[in-house]
Amino acid sequence: MKILQNTYRGHGIDALSKMIEEPLSSDITSVLMLLNSCPIAKATPLVNVSSLAQKLGVASIHIKDERTRMGLGSFKALGGAYSIAKAAVKANGGLGTVEEMAVALNGHVFVTASAGNHGLSVAAGARVFGARAIVYLSETVPAGFADKLRSFGADVVIEGANYEESADAAQNTANDKGWTLIADSTWGGYYGGRDIMEGYLAMPAEAADQMGGIVPTHVFLQAGVGGLAGAVAVHVRETWGDVPHICIVEPSYAAALYKGIEQGDVVHAGGPVSNMGRLDCKEASLLALEFLAKAADSFMLLEDDFVFNEIKCLAGFNLETSPSGGAGYAGLAAAANANELGIGPDSRILLFLSEGPADD
Repeated sequence: MKILQNTYRGHGIDALSKMIEEPLSSDITSVLMLLNSCPIAKATPLVNVSSLAQKLGVASIHIKDERTRMGLGSFKALGGAYSIAKAAVKANGGLGTVEEMAVALNGHVFVTASAGNHGLSVAAGARVFGARAIVYLSETVPAGFADKLRSFGADVVIEGANYEESADAAQNTANDKGWTLIADSTWGGYYGGRDIMEGYLAMPAEAADQMGGIVPTHVFLQAGVGGLAGAVAVHVRETWGDVPHICIVEPSYAAALYKGIEQGDVVHAGGPVSNMGRLDCKEASLLALEFLAKAADSFMLLEDDFVFNEIKCLAGFNLETSPSGGAGYAGLAAAANANELGIGPDSRILLFLSEGPADD
């Protein structure tokens, strides 16, 4: 375990701030209205795991369980599908009838790269609104996932030895064909991932309502490019101010945000492949890095084997997950075991279980 205290807390990274036109708003009225127009949209549960809190010697642990989100198995359902829904409303001139919205994006093509659940969300959103989805996968993605995408109506292209190469191929295709790239990240010149993060705001908003007045002292957030973590951190600060300590947890093999904070810029982290597949991102989202520079208190790196072993106990609480989905819990366990970050008997913890067990 390595922990980096965030020296940019409260003010952000000046060079990145100048590239961002406006902060991510935590006013999610329109987000919830659009999401709630979907027949299968509903709040996911917040689980109070008292016996796990006793085990780690803290006052409480609340875990937001995203494994059933909109039938897609992860929080990612809130991102790609929401972004496409926004495009459909714009194309239709407003939120229309079910029949109108089903054809609002006829002839429109969305292109994305995915290492996991983002592709499913894009495929599902495209199918609902009459668009076509093309999802690029790298050669390392299991064949079963490609089949799952096809079952949602997506066209699948296998290209590239890793996610970065498949993402480049998706971007090149979108540029060449004039199609819409719908990446779940952001970089200089591309900010489409902002809508993805906006959709994610529904998750912490639900959690805040479900906490019933309890204010967490610590929030541990797993991160890949940082979209989930950035959205949650923004909403946590708007809701509870400076009270919660927000810790961002990454694989030691993919320290994109950690190194971004160290160097004060978006950098390529490098490193071998991590078993935290959905977190195995070597470069942070520009927007997410800046939002987290302002909102997060600390950044933590964890070894693959540690996370794999620590999350095993969650199955005993009917919270079985993958290393990617449970890395936030592993971060809490690491901090508690090492007496770091002020974890103690009065600590009230909020975590997000972002996906179910890994499946091939």
